[in-house]
Amino acid sequence: MPWGKSGSAALLLLLSGKAIRRAKARDPSPTEMSVEPWASSRDQAAAKQAHSPLDAPSEDQETFPDKACVDSFWHEVQTIQQGDPDLGCSRRDSRHSEEGEQEEQWLADAGLSTLISDDGEDVDKAVLLSTLTKTQALAVQRRLDSYTVSRRKKNKPPPRDVRDIFSSAQTLLPESQHNEDLAQHSMASVAKTPLSEHQRGAPKEEFLITDIAYCEQAVIFIKQAKFPQNNTQHRKEDGSLPRVVCPKCRLGVTRIQDLSHTDMKKVRQLALIDMTALCDLLEVEVKRHKTGRRKIPESTLFSVPLATLLENEQKLKPNTTIPLFLQALLSLLERKGVDSEGILRVPGSQARIKLLQQNLEANFYSGRFNWDEVSPNDAAALLKKFIRDLPDPLLTAEYLNTFSAVRDITELRQKLHVLNLLVLLLPEPNRNTLKALLEFLSKVVSREKRNRMNLWAVSTIMAPNLFLHKAVPSRLTDGTEKGQAEKAADVMRLLIRYQDLLWTIPNFLVSQVRKLNENSNRRYQFYDRRFKNLLKKIQPESREKPEKNKSELLRTVKIQVGDQVKDSMEYQLSINTRTSDLLEYFQRQFFRSPANGKGKIRRNGSVSHPDCALYEVGGNIGEHCLDVDTHLLDLYNSNPGGEWVIKLKSNGSRGV
Repeated sequence: MPWGKSGSAALLLLLSGKAIRRAKARDPSPTEMSVEPWASSRDQAAAKQAHSPLDAPSEDQETFPDKACVDSFWHEVQTIQQGDPDLGCSRRDSRHSEEGEQEEQWLADAGLSTLISDDGEDVDKAVLLSTLTKTQALAVQRRLDSYTVSRRKKNKPPPRDVRDIFSSAQTLLPESQHNEDLAQHSMASVAKTPLSEHQRGAPKEEFLITDIAYCEQAVIFIKQAKFPQNNTQHRKEDGSLPRVVCPKCRLGVTRIQDLSHTDMKKVRQLALIDMTALCDLLEVEVKRHKTGRRKIPESTLFSVPLATLLENEQKLKPNTTIPLFLQALLSLLERKGVDSEGILRVPGSQARIKLLQQNLEANFYSGRFNWDEVSPNDAAALLKKFIRDLPDPLLTAEYLNTFSAVRDITELRQKLHVLNLLVLLLPEPNRNTLKALLEFLSKVVSREKRNRMNLWAVSTIMAPNLFLHKAVPSRLTDGTEKGQAEKAADVMRLLIRYQDLLWTIPNFLVSQVRKLNENSNRRYQFYDRRFKNLLKKIQPESREKPEKNKSELLRTVKIQVGDQVKDSMEYQLSINTRTSDLLEYFQRQFFRSPANGKGKIRRNGSVSHPDCALYEVGGNIGEHCLDVDTHLLDLYNSNPGGEWVIKLKSNGSRGV
């Protein structure tokens, strides 16, 4: 992991949370949502409009939900329960895994199923284990210990002693033995550094550091509470949401859609391990449910599994990522609903909703459905019904309770850590659908002055629709306490407010994926160290090590059109060269040629070129779409074996 000056400075800011929270108490005024530098222009414009002085919510509205919000929450719960009386109760088709099954499934999801089977060699197990931090490894060991106990209760032979497995990982990969001890020592020394006067008077904001594993940060937070200068009691966060700053590292920001499917699978495995370790430290109970088989009604839109719905629609429209029906519904609501007073809160007519659903089932895919006849309130009711009627929760049966448990975490920063990891764990159809929903809800909040729906109002209305599902028992329906409504809505508003941060991949996970790929590429060399020496004798100078300390470097960049590489160009790198500089140079050189055209002329006279991106391919990564602010010399030093390719972004429609 990187431990440079910038990382230490960022961590120092992170550890000044108590001073920042004291500033919150002195200045209770609401703060604006941060517009991150990687947000799209549309998102930035929406955020500016949402938090302009004219549209700024009052202190009470921003800090705590009013009585109308709480009443709306329980009215929504009551409406949902009327449609399904057994909602929230244990059912035959929703059960806890049997003893030992949860641990076995967890190990499989984390890519560690070989630890409890005879398949695979020790080196296979060591490759993934070698990338884990100390706290992550302890979480794996706890799951293995629990699985071993359950096996003994059933009189089955236990798996191999976990200590032997971790010992193999350290023996085979000695370079990673002491990394975490050094990291802990470095973090502890920074934690003991007194805060400067400037930091004590810092504005109301939080720092989200992603270079260090979230579970390791939690270890330091727990230790920090014991330091003499930080012995004040942790107090519960107030209802206001601060501006959250995520410092950029020199390798830029990695969004979820930037990595290949192969690398994203590894991200999910590592995210599950880190989330489990983090929840163990925070004493958050993670209950995984799996749903039994249920008879799915014959339908084309409602009550159809998301994966099935998308699979059918991709035959009609390739590259579809969210259901076409949901796209049409959100488009209608954005045109007619965001300015409608009480949108989402005012219920539609139940009789009309039923007729509309029948009409949609029969005519949507044929194109004969007339959306002009649908009122905004009825469209909002259809949206909520579509989400509730999914056979499995949008947040999945496995992780719905963990999403709900976030409301019991005290620190905002750690809430965001858990939510970030949970978003990474969602299946791609669920994650894309949730993102589309949250983007729409953010637009509703941005028009609060017209629709009278602030962040608390939208959150309290939508929370029951996401956190109550017939497949998973819930405690939301127990009683009508005001605190339950606030807690459930709190998670919902965090998802809405900080969605740009939550849909990024933390730097420490990207680093672990790179390390995992490196270890996998040279895994066979660990069988016998003499094999490595033999290769050196056969090819003593066949591969020269790259010079990583060059201040300048001439780099070959390939240009890909469609599926084929058509051209290449040379580009001189310096210590400050960024991806945006290379792309700008490419557009000047490539589109200047008459054979390649001059781009599309906009109305204002400027030239629009195809939306291209620079991709890092191979080496210690599968395929990585680079952030425009990535420092390319640092990237080369991080992955000297990778190639750079300029091509059209994956969501584009034509080649370069």
